[in-house]
Amino acid sequence: MLHVLRDLRLYSFVCALCLAAIIAVAPTLAAADNWREARAHWLAEDLIAWRAPTGAQVSLHFSPDASLKIAENGVEGGEAFPLKPVGVLADALAQKFPHLAGTPLFRLDEATARRAPDLLRGQAVLSARAGTGRITAVSLQTAGVLDARFAYDGPLGVTFTEGAPSIAVWAPTAKSVSLHLFDNSDPLAPPTRILPMQCNDADGVWRIEGEPSWNRRHYLLEVEVYVRTTGRIERNLVTDPYSLGLSRDSKRSLIVNLDDDDLKPRGWDALKKPPIDAPEDISIYELHIRDFSISDMTVPAGLRGKFAAFTRPRSNGVKHLKRLARAGLTHLHLLPAFDCATIAEDEATWRDAGDLSALPPDSPEQQARLASTLDADGFNWCYDPFHYTVPEGSYATDADGARRIVEFRDMVAHLNRMGLRVVMDVVYNHTTASGQAARSVLDRIVPDYYHRLDETGAVTTSTCCANTATENAMMEKLMVDSLETWATAYKVDGFRFDLMGHHSKANIERTQARLNAMNERDHGVDGRSIYLYGEGWNFGEVENDARFVQATQANMGRGSGVGTFNDRLRDAVRGGWPFDTGADQVRLQGFASGLYTDPNEANSGSHEERAELLRLSDWIRVGLAGGLSDYAFTTHDGQMRRAADIDYRGQPAGYASDPQETVNYVAAHDNETLFDNNAYKLPLSTTKADRARMQNLAASIVALAQGVPFFHAGQDMLRSKSMDRNSFNSGDWFNLLDFTMRENGWGRGLPPAEENEKNWDVIAPRLADPRLRVGREEITFAAAHFEEVLAIRRSSPLFRLRTGEEVVRKLRFHNTGPDQTPGLIVMSLTGEEGEAIVVAFNARPEAAQFEVEGLDGDFALHPLQRKSKDAVVRLARFDSDARSFDVPPRTTAVFVRSTD
Repeated sequence: MLHVLRDLRLYSFVCALCLAAIIAVAPTLAAADNWREARAHWLAEDLIAWRAPTGAQVSLHFSPDASLKIAENGVEGGEAFPLKPVGVLADALAQKFPHLAGTPLFRLDEATARRAPDLLRGQAVLSARAGTGRITAVSLQTAGVLDARFAYDGPLGVTFTEGAPSIAVWAPTAKSVSLHLFDNSDPLAPPTRILPMQCNDADGVWRIEGEPSWNRRHYLLEVEVYVRTTGRIERNLVTDPYSLGLSRDSKRSLIVNLDDDDLKPRGWDALKKPPIDAPEDISIYELHIRDFSISDMTVPAGLRGKFAAFTRPRSNGVKHLKRLARAGLTHLHLLPAFDCATIAEDEATWRDAGDLSALPPDSPEQQARLASTLDADGFNWCYDPFHYTVPEGSYATDADGARRIVEFRDMVAHLNRMGLRVVMDVVYNHTTASGQAARSVLDRIVPDYYHRLDETGAVTTSTCCANTATENAMMEKLMVDSLETWATAYKVDGFRFDLMGHHSKANIERTQARLNAMNERDHGVDGRSIYLYGEGWNFGEVENDARFVQATQANMGRGSGVGTFNDRLRDAVRGGWPFDTGADQVRLQGFASGLYTDPNEANSGSHEERAELLRLSDWIRVGLAGGLSDYAFTTHDGQMRRAADIDYRGQPAGYASDPQETVNYVAAHDNETLFDNNAYKLPLSTTKADRARMQNLAASIVALAQGVPFFHAGQDMLRSKSMDRNSFNSGDWFNLLDFTMRENGWGRGLPPAEENEKNWDVIAPRLADPRLRVGREEITFAAAHFEEVLAIRRSSPLFRLRTGEEVVRKLRFHNTGPDQTPGLIVMSLTGEEGEAIVVAFNARPEAAQFEVEGLDGDFALHPLQRKSKDAVVRLARFDSDARSFDVPPRTTAVFVRSTD
């Protein structure tokens, strides 16, 4: 009996070993694997990059009808094509796809590679079978192969030849595309015709030739295409990403010829631009179109908040812009004016919360009442692109049809005739939606192509929305073609790129080259005078050039001629930085908000604060020198340093090679206004007059710095948003812009909770404090100073030096080093023929006296300041016997050398 039991145990053991061996070699699909995650990259017709399991046998599976099944024993259905391992991604491919460097490469055989165009029109999945039998399955990212095989440089969208339109759409992965033609814009009306479009297999473009009668008719595209994220062949009815016209609420695209005479305002073809000799002559005023007129009672009610408001010569707003233009302002920067997704274009649906003026200045009731209307009130900053190349319909008197085209052009023409060129804020770094969402356009035509995908194939959202992939050829083309249309068909004079660091440097340089090549004879515009600038911030999935060489401050400041915003000067002047929160952080002071020289309740005027002020003063000096990396001066520690060697939060303080590459500013639509920033930081006891003086001081630093000065609309009128740090959706109530100068927007209640509630405890007592409520006297005083400092900038080319070499040669700083007078920055500028200017920025609450070595001759206060409306600045003096300058408190004084 014992031996029988022993033999049974041995038999059981052997059977267990056999079963384990069978299980080990049986094909199994890893449970954790999600085959719809696009972890592989199809880079060329014959090359795929994928971090497949080491030693696995890799195959490409294809189904034209999306019928592949991912089963326990692998991928079932369709066709399978084996791939051959060929090393890892390196050399030229690694330069093109740096985030994939070192990824294993697999090659399709020649016959299969030739079938790539067909394979891309269906469902494609990769599988890897390891020696253990384990099977891994993933989907593919296909942007690389689409660029390699189908990149196209011809016209897309609607084009006209001898009065007849043709329509072209790039859709290389589509199985079919049809045109739905409509007689009107009624979104419920059926199409009058459905016409098949024909595909050119060489470029993936679907085309149809139309008839002259199609002009001003509406259309949609029906695209039959495989969508990885749904796993199905979808039939999408979608607007044209190259739309030039739209129906109300972007329900349908409009066939429109932008050259039609009835779309041109009077004198459009002969429109003359205000002269501009060099980018360094530019000065910019940033304005939201709705803000400009929605509260202006001198504008007819039907035109308030519209493009047409800029055509009313006797309105308060237009008069204000004319005064600024006469003083020296050159460019009006308009917040996004293209078709955006978050403003309803049917005014009948708009709602507002009514008159809130009876509520206390520190009440939470205003924002509470507005909360239910903020998404239905007609207000948004419009940084949510829907269609890139059509004017926003809510800014037109009729959003349905071509009226928006005429009115945008008329706005540009009137601004040009005022003496102002026009800049458009453009947002090609993201779209409102992606995938199969209702407001997704690009992804429903070529899925997974136009947006930047992460390692799993999910759309990246580091910009807040669906990030576009302008590193892909056809997304870059869409951007550049769109910009060319704005420059030629709408005569826009400059472009500000939102989150420009999410574009490649090559994107921006190719855009610049295309625009600069345009000329009056062939294009109707002088492209050489178009100025480009943007936010060169470095963050997100592209940070530190992870995907490409980015259009960041550091990369664009190397001779590109493209401007980037200078956060160094901004932070030093304001104090702290835009992301500060909490009672202590928001009260961190800067040069123009009293650091050390006039400490607030959270500070003491300590030795550490003195050292911090001197450090920030060096950042300001770098900004005054145009942010030039090679400019050198004696810093707060007594060392002679290049600006590139001065630290700014771990980065070089100076990064530009030419003044035009630096855009200096202390306020913009983002973050608190300058007045509200100072409400946090200045001592509560600061008088209303001195609040205006400190705001003027900050504006003077920007205006008189080398580079391009940039100002937030209303900054010149002490504009407040009741301390709202992000008013993108805060409605007209918190975004008031009052050209009557009776009020500045202060004390309109606690700002919306979503962005501001964590600081309400600090905000509320300030809003309730009558000492902070300025009136017409202070507002008009600040406005007069702003015009004066613009005029001073224009009065001498020394404030607008054209090259880095000129700045190095002609600009000097005084009162530097460890023994400097804190709160006083002094610079001198010398010209070729004896011209010399001394500028003193005195942030101190008391007068300052200083000497300037190396400058002989007598100096006098600038002629414009000798007759200034500011009685205090008229007290500034130069003592020829003592060779010293005296500057009153909280004052910018400009002295010029006498030439008698």
